[in-house]
Amino acid sequence: MHVRRVRAGLKGWGGVGAMAVVCALALAFVLLLPLARSHGDGSAGLGGQGVADGSPVRAEDCDAPEKQTLSPSGADGATIEAIKNRTGEKRKLIVGVDQNSYRWGYRDPNNQGSELEGFDIDLVHRIAQDILGDPDAIQFKAIPTNERIPAIKDGRVDMVVRTMTINCARLADVAFSAPYFKTGQQVLAPKSSTITGYNPTLAKKRICTAAGSTAYAKLDEDRKAGRLASSVDISTTVPNQLDCLVRLQLGEVDAVVTDGALAASQAAQDPTLELKGAAFTTEYYGVAMKKDADDLVRRVNKILVDYRGDGWQASYDTWLSATLGKDATASEPSAPQYLRTS
Repeated sequence: MHVRRVRAGLKGWGGVGAMAVVCALALAFVLLLPLARSHGDGSAGLGGQGVADGSPVRAEDCDAPEKQTLSPSGADGATIEAIKNRTGEKRKLIVGVDQNSYRWGYRDPNNQGSELEGFDIDLVHRIAQDILGDPDAIQFKAIPTNERIPAIKDGRVDMVVRTMTINCARLADVAFSAPYFKTGQQVLAPKSSTITGYNPTLAKKRICTAAGSTAYAKLDEDRKAGRLASSVDISTTVPNQLDCLVRLQLGEVDAVVTDGALAASQAAQDPTLELKGAAFTTEYYGVAMKKDADDLVRRVNKILVDYRGDGWQASYDTWLSATLGKDATASEPSAPQYLRTS
C-alpha cells in the first residue's frame, strides 16, 4: 500500500495578514496555471463479471442520488484499457482537482516544491496505484468549480476528485462513484457578525458562493420559494470557492455559503471567522467521470470499498481531524448501495 508523506501541519498560518498573503498566492496559482487542453481517451467499455449497461439517470426520476451508481468491479474495460495504453510520459491518470482548498487539495507554500496534498489528493494517489500500479502516475489539472463538468464531458480529464457533491442535476451530465465523504451546507461569517446561521439573520446580507455550486443552487431555490428572505443578495459568484474567502476578508460580502467541510478548513485558516449554525443540507462527495465510462466507475467503486477499510481513516486523521474533530463518524458515509446494477 502506498503511504502518503505525512506532514505535521502548516506553520505560520495563524494571522489574518499571513492569510491574505496565502490567499493571494493561491489566487495567483489559479490565474497562472492554464487549463491544459489535452484530451484523454474516454471511450466506453464493459468488462468483467456482472458488468452490464447502466441505465441513464434522468434528473426528474432521480431519487437518493448518492446511490445512483454501478456495483463495484475490478475488471478492465475499454476506458481503463485506454488509460493503460497511454505510452511514455503520457501513461498517467488525468485528474481534475482543486489546488487551493486547504487540507483537501492545496499547495502549501511552506513545503519545498509546494506539491499538491490533502484528503482528495490522497484518494487520487490510491486510485492511480490501483489502476496503473504507481501512486504518482497522475497528471493533475487545476479545475475551477464551474469547469468540473465541462472538463469531464470534453475529455480533458478522466475524472474529477474535487469535493464534488453528487446530486440529481449533475447525474444528467456525468457519472459518479459511490460517496467517499458526507457533509452539508453551512454559513461562514466573521465572528463579530450578527448572522447566526441559515435563517432570517441573512436578510439584507451579501452572500458569496462558487458558480455552479450546490450552495448557489440551494440559495436560489430557497429564495424563490420564500424560504429565504428576498433581500438576501446572492449575486456574488466566483469561479473558485477560495475566492469567496478572499471577498469575505476584503469586506466585499458578509458571509460565504459552502460545504461545511470546506468552511471548517477556511475558518481554521482565518481566526476571525467561524461557522454560523448547523449544516442545513446533507450532501455526499463522489468521484465524477464520463457517463459512459462504466468500467471506470465500477473500478473506482471497488477501490473505494478497499479504501474505506484501509486508508480513509488515516487520511482523515492527517488532514481533517484538526478542523472537523477526531471522531469521523459524521463524515464517513455508510456502506454504499448501488442502484444502477443493470
